[in-house]
Amino acid sequence: MKRIRNLALIVSAFMVGMLFFGVDAHAYIDPSVMTYVIQAIAGIVIAVGAVVGIYWRKAKKKAQDKLGIKENIIEESDDIIVNAETTNEE
Repeated sequence: MKRIRNLALIVSAFMVGMLFFGVDAHAYIDPSVMTYVIQAIAGIVIAVGAVVGIYWRKAKKKAQDKLGIKENIIEESDDIIVNAETTNEE
């Protein structure tokens, strides 16, 4: 885990360095590139939302266990209820 964090720090430092010390490219950007950018941003937002949701549920469950709060869980039963008063109307 420590190696992954260190690698992420190195990559992010490299990217920040490229932003500050980069050279202008004067290149043409196709209009369809904006579509890819929007898709990438949407993907990142959805992924971050999923991660936050997962950790929020884990933290909530851990807090409920520590505080002794029980959730309202409805248990389903497989029992079949038969009504004895069935009539055959024809």
